[in-house]
Amino acid sequence: MRERLERHFGFAEHQTNWRTETLAGVTTFITMAYIIFVNPSILSQTGMPLASVTVATCLCAAFGSIMMGALANYPLALAPGMGLNAYFTYTVVKGMGVPWQTALGAVFLSGVIFLLLTFGGIRQRLVAAIPYQLHAAVAGGIGLFIAFIGLINAHIIVRSSATTVTLGDLHQHDAQLAIFGIIFIAILQAHRVKASMLIGVLGTLIVGILFHQVHWQPSTINPMSIKATGFQLDIRGALKMNALEIIFVFLFVDLFDNIGTLVAVTERAGLIAEDHTIPRLDRIFFADATATVVGSLAGTSTVTSYIESSAGVAAGGRTGVAAIVTGLLFLVSIFIAPLVGPIPDFATAPALVLVGALMVAGSARIDWEEPRVAIPAFLTLITIPLTYSIATGLSFGLISFAVLEIATGRARRQHWMLYLLALLFLARFVWMHAG
Repeated sequence: MRERLERHFGFAEHQTNWRTETLAGVTTFITMAYIIFVNPSILSQTGMPLASVTVATCLCAAFGSIMMGALANYPLALAPGMGLNAYFTYTVVKGMGVPWQTALGAVFLSGVIFLLLTFGGIRQRLVAAIPYQLHAAVAGGIGLFIAFIGLINAHIIVRSSATTVTLGDLHQHDAQLAIFGIIFIAILQAHRVKASMLIGVLGTLIVGILFHQVHWQPSTINPMSIKATGFQLDIRGALKMNALEIIFVFLFVDLFDNIGTLVAVTERAGLIAEDHTIPRLDRIFFADATATVVGSLAGTSTVTSYIESSAGVAAGGRTGVAAIVTGLLFLVSIFIAPLVGPIPDFATAPALVLVGALMVAGSARIDWEEPRVAIPAFLTLITIPLTYSIATGLSFGLISFAVLEIATGRARRQHWMLYLLALLFLARFVWMHAG
């Protein structure tokens, strides 16, 4: 049995073993375990029960990671995506006034569309149609968006009638603890501590407890808490409200996030084929889309692959066994979920800020010397956080890129689907104005 599994996962081909893959899976889990704290903290602001979202977060991360490892045989772990959970909470539910049940319905529909696009091979064509130069800009814009939300949650940035936003009262204990958390995590990252996010969140929480800023009460969270959000999605409501824009954002941001993470992790692991293609791409997309559907049914936002998987790759992970180990650890985490309940904003906000910083780092790949690329990329970066809308950032980026390609006589060098998407985005702005 053991030898059969080793052949299935290609241990000899990848020159690896059980010990190395297990260690890699544990490493990946440690680096991304902060999502157990941060995702429920964000989604619970929609009115979703914290206990239920916590269990759903662990469950869908376990399901997605195990499926990715078993089906696609990649050391790629999945969990609810940062940025998409912020869009779900702050733009869709709080900004648009959409009930969280309906928003979950939109997540479900985006997952189903993902599956259909995967089976039809269209998802791969979309990847080819979207300018790769904008991938990093979208990731960077979402990073700024997340960091902005973290600074607001920490009360470091507050609303201002004169300047829209301004510096908050740094004498407040919440702001001071959040600043401590940012510095603490930054120091850990500077020392290359792999679990910097998790240690930072827990360390800030402990300091808050010592200064009597955390009022903990014994929790009764158990795996059955998931009933409060499980199968509570409103698919009919999402269809009735014509949630095309919401579904579109869930769809495309997950697409960008997944592709960027996939390329980064597979390149580092040496898993990309000689012709620069990624083997078993359909299986990877299928696992990702299915995890999103399961996540919406359980009660959480879109599930996507995590760049923290590269930490496991750095530890030697080369096969799906590493992802399976990570998934099993998320499964075990369901039973320690009661510890998550008392985590306040000042402890999770630093993680949001510095996850945002990591996402912005990819903007270095943008060719800032070439106006055809730099201008659309900049518009994407700046409009996502300032409009509180990933869809708007995508719109500005794609439309401006298409216009500049046409204006410089390079239209034929781009896939026709790029221009179709640009027209759809333009129609979105016209429709919004007319409304």
